[in-house]
Parts: sequence; structure tokens; C-alpha cells
Amino acid sequence: MPNKTISDGSTPPSREREERLTETFRLLADPGRMRIVLKLHAEEELAVGDLATAAGLSPTACSQQLRLLRTARLVRKRRDGRHAYYSLFDDHVVELIELVEKHLDEDE
Repeated sequence: MPNKTISDGSTPPSREREERLTETFRLLADPGRMRIVLKLHAEEELAVGDLATAAGLSPTACSQQLRLLRTARLVRKRRDGRHAYYSLFDDHVVELIELVEKHLDEDE
């Protein structure tokens, strides 16, 4: 059975795609993870300790949240000796944050 088209001519996402989209938004729905993402959006690159302080998390909890965000390809890690620095994965993550911010500003 062929996929039905949406009014804009596109086809609806597959179940697997829906699950991946849902998982991405679920990850971003956590306040601690969102604080990490927003801080990286503002600062571009930070070490775990700085992110933990900014997000109000312990370094261990922050590292756990960063691991989840890395798995979902929302953030990336760069090593410099013993130090790890994190940044947003790519411009798509930046665009996603900016688009939601723009949407929220429409009500104001």
C-alpha cells in the first residue's frame, strides 16, 4: 500500500522516523539537557565543568546528559589532552533552537 501524501505533497514519516523524532524531542524536553543545549548555543563550546555549573548539575550528572545528547547527535565532543569540550552537533541543531525561539516570540 503506497504512502498517502500530505497537503504539501510530501509523504508522512515512517514509524521508525516518527520514533526518532519523538526521541529527539523527548531528550530536549528535559530541563537540564535543554539548559546544556541553550548554553552551548550561546557559548559555542564548553568543557563539562562549565556546562555542569551553567546547567545546575553535578559534573557526573552533566556527563550522563551529554552522553545521551551525543548519542542522539545533538552535541559533539572534542578532546584536547585530558579535557573534553562540547558543542552543538551541527547547524541543524542551532536552527532547531532558533526556530522554536522564533515561534515562542510570536506570542509576545
